[in-house]
Amino acid sequence: MGEMSSFQLGVIGALFLSVASSVSIVICNKALMSNLGFPFATTLTSWHLMVTFCTLHAAQRFNLFESKPIDMKTVMLFGILNGVSIGLLNLSLGFNSIGFYQMTKLAIIPFTVLLETIFLKKQFSQKIKMSLLVLLVGVGIASITDLQLNSVGTILSLLAIVTTCVGQILTNAIQKGLNVSSTQLLYQSAPFQAASLFVSGPLVDQFLTKQNVFAFKYSSIVSAFIILSCIISVSVNFSTFLVIGKTSPVTYQVLGHLKTCLVLTFGYTLLHDPFTERNIIGILIAIFGMVLYSYFCTQENKKKQADPLVSQMKDKEGAPFLGLEKEGQEDKNADKDSHV
Repeated sequence: MGEMSSFQLGVIGALFLSVASSVSIVICNKALMSNLGFPFATTLTSWHLMVTFCTLHAAQRFNLFESKPIDMKTVMLFGILNGVSIGLLNLSLGFNSIGFYQMTKLAIIPFTVLLETIFLKKQFSQKIKMSLLVLLVGVGIASITDLQLNSVGTILSLLAIVTTCVGQILTNAIQKGLNVSSTQLLYQSAPFQAASLFVSGPLVDQFLTKQNVFAFKYSSIVSAFIILSCIISVSVNFSTFLVIGKTSPVTYQVLGHLKTCLVLTFGYTLLHDPFTERNIIGILIAIFGMVLYSYFCTQENKKKQADPLVSQMKDKEGAPFLGLEKEGQEDKNADKDSHV
């Protein structure tokens, strides 16, 4: 019971950290890009990841967590895949209307459910699926304003959905399959994510904005907001891996839509963005869907705890995804004390 309570507190802490840091960085970046005219989103993300790696490297040097070697090919492909997915999402936003981009983000949940069902043999109850549908309808009502289709934008959106889903499923599978903590996986993969975006970011940004990031005039206030954004990003990146590792890719996406609702609300209260009855109705429906999802997940977890044999069998079925195998039993508790 003590371990279960500690795990639940860890999950709640990870969820809270993810929401707080993500909403903070969205507000910071919105001010940086909309008010201060800094449009280089992909390049900024590469800076985020470099700062995250440097922070984790310093933490590792001070023995705040223990680095654990991961197969170089696995971590390199994983890092590059995540970097590519970020670039594709930004390109999708550049080639599509905001409404279609929001539809792209909404499509990540059902596609993740589909992939986990096919490759991980994971089962989702009808109640879970219905709660996710309610959530997606609510977020769609709140955030989608227009839908303009074009062939290039559609292809980019499909590629962004696939790479994002696979990347998030791998984040969960690698942590559980190779028995590494979220901190250890982020520490190993961040350099490859940063490198892929550091090379492609300026090109993507110049293509989308017709501006050169290196020719931009950096005022003191712009530099200050960039530094603040990079500092917050450490918490965002860490909490992302933490949430996916402790819960699931689908739960992380549900949490992401909660952030969308909060950003819409904070945008209205702090930045005086337009806010209509449609936004309010959509947010309320989305919150209702989140409550249903949380309730049904809790009920199903209780059933699994009551029948541990079923839970163990499901874990065994999900373990061999993409050739990832669990290491020896003696390593299972090695990373419990790894924190940043």
